[in-house]
Amino acid sequence: MSVELYEKARKLGIKVYKKNISQGRYPYLPVLDDIINKDDITSEVSMGLVDIPLDRIVGTSTVGRTQAFASNFMPLMDSNTEFGAKWSALSDAHLSEGIRDAIKVYEYLNYYYVVEGNKRVSVLKYYDADSIPAFVTRKIPKLTDDPEIRIYYEFMDFDKKTGVNFIWFSQEGSYKRLIDLVSNAPEHGGVISEEPLVTEVSAGGDSADGTGTAIRAESAKIWSEDTILELKAAYRRFEKAFKTKGGNHLENVTTGDAFLAFVDVSGFDSVSDMSIEDIQSGISSMWQEFLVINERYEVEVSLNPPEEKKNVISHLISRKPSAENPLKIAFLYNGDPLQSDWLYQHELGRNHIKEIYGDKVITLKVINSADEEETVELLEDLIELEKVEVIFTTTADMIDASLKCAIKHPEVKILNCSLNTSHRYIRTYEARLYEAKFLSGMIAGALTKTDRIGYLADYPIFGMTANINAFAIGAKMVNPDAKVVLKWSTLKDSDDIEDIYRSFYADGIDFVSDQEMITPNKASRRFGLYNVSNQDIVNMTMATYNWGIMYEKIISIIMSGNWGSADAESESKPINYWWGLSAGVVDLILSEKVPKSTKKLVEHIRELVMEEKLRVFEGEIISQDGEVRAEEGEELEIDDIMKMDWLVDNVEGSIPVKEELEENAQPIVEMKGVMKESES
Repeated sequence: MSVELYEKARKLGIKVYKKNISQGRYPYLPVLDDIINKDDITSEVSMGLVDIPLDRIVGTSTVGRTQAFASNFMPLMDSNTEFGAKWSALSDAHLSEGIRDAIKVYEYLNYYYVVEGNKRVSVLKYYDADSIPAFVTRKIPKLTDDPEIRIYYEFMDFDKKTGVNFIWFSQEGSYKRLIDLVSNAPEHGGVISEEPLVTEVSAGGDSADGTGTAIRAESAKIWSEDTILELKAAYRRFEKAFKTKGGNHLENVTTGDAFLAFVDVSGFDSVSDMSIEDIQSGISSMWQEFLVINERYEVEVSLNPPEEKKNVISHLISRKPSAENPLKIAFLYNGDPLQSDWLYQHELGRNHIKEIYGDKVITLKVINSADEEETVELLEDLIELEKVEVIFTTTADMIDASLKCAIKHPEVKILNCSLNTSHRYIRTYEARLYEAKFLSGMIAGALTKTDRIGYLADYPIFGMTANINAFAIGAKMVNPDAKVVLKWSTLKDSDDIEDIYRSFYADGIDFVSDQEMITPNKASRRFGLYNVSNQDIVNMTMATYNWGIMYEKIISIIMSGNWGSADAESESKPINYWWGLSAGVVDLILSEKVPKSTKKLVEHIRELVMEEKLRVFEGEIISQDGEVRAEEGEELEIDDIMKMDWLVDNVEGSIPVKEELEENAQPIVEMKGVMKESES
C-alpha cells in the first residue's frame, strides 16, 4: 500500500516537473543559498520549537537533496530506491501514529527552507496536513524600502505580539489592521497584554545550525490562547472556502488579504461563528472586492463630471423617475447640521437637488450616531422599510457601515463622502479644494508685508496636505520670500485655539488661512483667508463648497442610466469623484478688500486653472527635506497629490501622526490619515 501511495505522490511530482520544464521554469525545490546574499542579512535569530504552516515551506536550505523533489515537494526518485523506501516508511508511520519528530528550517520572508526533514515535509504535504513542528532559525534581512521587506518587518512584529505565523499579507498596514479587528471583537477577541514578554532560553541544539539561543513560542502574547484558537479555526475555514470558490486563481491576493477584507466587512465575532457554507456565501457576495485587490487597482479618480453617454439599451431599461414614481434618496449625517459647518453645507446640497428635481425625487434627512452597528441598522431600515434607492453618507466615519450594506444590497447605490477608498461596491466623492487654496495663497503672498503667512489645519487626512502645499505654492509664485507657518488645531498638547491665533500675531504673521466654512449657530469672522493687522480681522477670500452641484450631477448620472458606464474603464475599478473649480463644486469668493490689480491677476489664473492650461502641481517642486518631488516640466500624478505625506520647502511646520492628536481626532486619521502612526 505504501509503495502505491509513493507512486501516486511521484506522479504528482512528475506532473509539476514537466509543467515547469515546458514553461521554462526551474523544476526542483528552490534553494535558500541561491536566493539570498549573506550581505543582505542583518542577523539570525533562533525561534525555538514552533508549529509552522506547511504551505509556507517552499524549499530546501542547500542544494544537496533538491533534485529529489519537484517544486511542489512531491518525490521524483523511483520507488525501488532507498529514498523511496524511506518515504514509504514515513507514510506508514504517519498513518499509524503520526509524524511527531520536529524538522529544522530556516525562515526567510515568512517562507521556510528545510535543513533537516525534507521527506517528512513531502509526506505531510501529500496528505494535505496543515502544519508541522519545527526548530526555526529566522534570517532577518536589512530593512529597505522594498515593500516585501517592509511587510516582513510588520509580520515579525505581529508574530512577536501574537505568536501567529500562518497569515501572510501583500499590503503594508494589514497586520496592524488585523490586530485592531481581533482585539476589538467583544466576544471572540480581546487583549490580555499590551506588551509581549519574550523568554530566552539556552537551547543550542534547537536552532537550524545547532547553535544559538532560542526564543520559546510559549512567551506571553497580547491575545489569549482561546482568541488565537478562534482566529486559527476561522482562518482555516475561510482558507478552505476561499479555495473552493476559486480564490487560489487570484494571483495577487493572498488568503490573508482576502481573510482580512472579509473580517473587515463581517467582523471577527461574526466570522468566528460562520460555517464553511456561510463563508462561501459571503465570499460570493463580496467577490468584486477580491478582484479589486487582485488587480491592484488604485482608485479611479474622476476629476470632472463624465460626459453623458447615449446608451440606448441603458436608457430603455433604466427606471425613469417621475412624480408618480420618484427616486428616493437618503442623506445620512452623524450629527445636527445646524451644529456642524461640514454637515450644514451638505444639507444645503440636499435642498438644492429638491429644487432642481422637484417631485421626481424624495429626499430624506437622517441624523445618525457615529456608532457603526447603529449606522448599519439604520441603513438596513432605510433600504428595507423606506425603499431608499440612493444613499449619501456624508462623513468618512460611515465608510465601513456603508460598505457592509453595499455588499449586501448591490441594487442600492451607496456613496460615501471621503477620498481614496478602494471598494468596488461603493463610490466615494469629495470636493477638490486645493486649486482654490492655490489662488488664495497667491493673494496672501501678494499682499503680505511680513512674508509670514499662517495656516490653521485640522485633520492630517487625504487631500489636506495637497491644500496646504497648493496654498504655499501659490504664495511662493508671487512672492519668493513668502513662508507659510502651519499649525494644527487637533493636536493633543496644542494650545487653546485663541492662543494659536495670538502666536500667529506674535510671530509677525499678517495673513491667516483658516477654516473655509461657517457653522450656522457659531458664527465667526475667522474663516477663509483674512488679514490680522493690529489684531483686527479683515476677510479677504473664502472657498465655498457647492455640494448641491455635485449631488445634482451624480443624480443626473443615475437618472440617465449611465451609472454603470459613465466612469470606470474596468468593471472592477473603484471610483472616486473628486471635483473642483471646473465642475462648479468649489468656488473662491474674493472680498472687495482685495486690490483690483491682484484680483485681476487671480481671476486670470483661475481661468487658466479651470481650462487646465495651468496645473498647480506642475513644474519644479521641492519638499522640506530638499527632495525634488517634481522636475521642471513634470506634473505630479493625481494619486500622489491625493496621498501627499510631505510639505513643500516654504512651509514651516510638520504633519502630525495619529498619536499626537486629540483622542476624538484619531479615528478619522486612522481611516484616512496620510501618516497614521509613528514608525518608532
